[in-house]
Amino acid sequence: MRSHYCGQVSEELIDQEITLCGWVNRRRDHGGVIFVDLRDREGLVQVVFDPDREEMFALAERIRNEYVLKVKGRVRARDEATINEKLATGRVEVLGLELVVLNTAETPPFQLDEDDVHDDLRLRYRYIDLRRDEMQGRMRLRHQVTTYLRHYLDGHGFWEIETPMLTKATPEGARDYLVPSRTNKGKFFALPQSPQLFKQLLMMSGMDRYYQIVRCFRDEDLRADRQPEFTQLDIETSFMGEDAVMQINEDMIRGLFKEVLDVDLPKPFPHMSYAEAMSRFGSDKPDLRIALELVDLAEEMKAVEFKVFSGPASDPRGRVVVLRLPGGAELSRKEIDDYTDYVGRYGAKGLAWIKVNDVDAGREGLQSPIVKFLPDDVLSAIISKTATESGDILFFGAGDALTVNESIGALRVKLGHDRGLVADDWRPLFVVDFPMFEDDGNGNGGLTPLHHPFTAPAVTSAEMLRTEPEAILSRAYDMVLNGTELGGGSVRIHDTEMQKAVFDLLGISDEEADDKFGFLLNALKYGCPPHAGIAFGLDRLVMLMSGASSIRDVMAFPKTQTASCPLTSAPSAVSSAQLKELNLRLRKIEVDKPAA
Repeated sequence: MRSHYCGQVSEELIDQEITLCGWVNRRRDHGGVIFVDLRDREGLVQVVFDPDREEMFALAERIRNEYVLKVKGRVRARDEATINEKLATGRVEVLGLELVVLNTAETPPFQLDEDDVHDDLRLRYRYIDLRRDEMQGRMRLRHQVTTYLRHYLDGHGFWEIETPMLTKATPEGARDYLVPSRTNKGKFFALPQSPQLFKQLLMMSGMDRYYQIVRCFRDEDLRADRQPEFTQLDIETSFMGEDAVMQINEDMIRGLFKEVLDVDLPKPFPHMSYAEAMSRFGSDKPDLRIALELVDLAEEMKAVEFKVFSGPASDPRGRVVVLRLPGGAELSRKEIDDYTDYVGRYGAKGLAWIKVNDVDAGREGLQSPIVKFLPDDVLSAIISKTATESGDILFFGAGDALTVNESIGALRVKLGHDRGLVADDWRPLFVVDFPMFEDDGNGNGGLTPLHHPFTAPAVTSAEMLRTEPEAILSRAYDMVLNGTELGGGSVRIHDTEMQKAVFDLLGISDEEADDKFGFLLNALKYGCPPHAGIAFGLDRLVMLMSGASSIRDVMAFPKTQTASCPLTSAPSAVSSAQLKELNLRLRKIEVDKPAA
């Protein structure tokens, strides 16, 4: 139907006749000559319709935005005064010789150049939203990313192998999406939260190196970097330890950024322990572009009479930290109150602060409601330890370590963005040496895996694991970029006894283990190789590379924050016949009536 794409018309085609197809991006009538910006996936080009061709000109007068056209024309150079250097085709135009209207269009619900369009409207008319240059660019980038990743992994001996979509529930930390079985009444499939167990089975099958760009499903509370269905780049290898896995994936990501964005990432990626990341940044995915750091004050605060600080400082599960904001003494009380409200979202009961107006004036140079509770030697130690200067402000966090890390860690990032303290570069790293377990939060001393129950501990025997499980590190690793976790992985358990020991510590009985993972445990008995892997959030990766603020903007048809689709009205009700076939019956939902 066409000979060329609109965005690829160049000076090399001058005096040639070409055929174009696309949408009317804009129509202009200038002194009896009609100009149409014709758009397709590759860009747009100006088409000129001259009144000398009366029939075609009359048709051109009737076309409107988003009409679909087929145009045959002759390429010619633009006049010097009309050259548009901002446009790839801006030095040429097409003189229309023939015009066919392939389809008309109603006025769209929003214009393609509108910036302030509500997300619900964009998603309801996603097929129009995707016509925008910005969205087309993001879809192109996503294609370039997946193409590079496939080529890289193919070139390094990885096989792309599909794993089932209808499977059994696996413990990935989120609710499963369940699918009722028609042929096995009363039973359900689960959509995979990840292909974790299947890729381990592939290693036991001798596939050696596997990858898959795979859809995953998690029924969890949504935010900017979460969707109920998302895409992973899933990777698994045999006979390869964590250092080798990290290296091959580091090379892949570095090559990707160079190929697609022409960006040189640091070589090598720095490695940081989980303990150091939590201590310095309050997060296991620290944004290293922000120079602000948390400073621990446990020793300084243990002896103070102010219980808000001394209590957590003396508690093994507590923490007291300070965060210095350079130049922050200029913050207004309202701004400080807003930051107090912000940390409150993370469970903090308040936000103590000290404005340092004059560092040389001692106590008199400090402004804060809490100064009176702190001795001179403690204040001096804090000033010295944080290298505070006149004009700075100090923010304090005190309480249980988890809350302090989450709240002050989040405050660090917010201050960095609010105050223009985010460096304009790419700062990747690997976070390593994660604890094997963490407290399950039920108050009974129970444990839960920090990654998943198939992660190998950094000990060589099950007995060593049982002796002091809380102190054992795992052989896990996360790749982090600019404060976003790109991928996480680990060396897997390949020994039956070690896997049983982990299940025992997690309170998973033999019966439960057999019910949930019996197929994996059986496979371990028949010659399981040492294996390790990693999974990348493809949507997050493309989000970062495109500069988008949400993974929804790099997915063709995403869901809303309530996991619904305005375009198709999914999820939707189904017929009683369908329910009967599945042996299901809906229960009436009781709605609370308002009090009289």
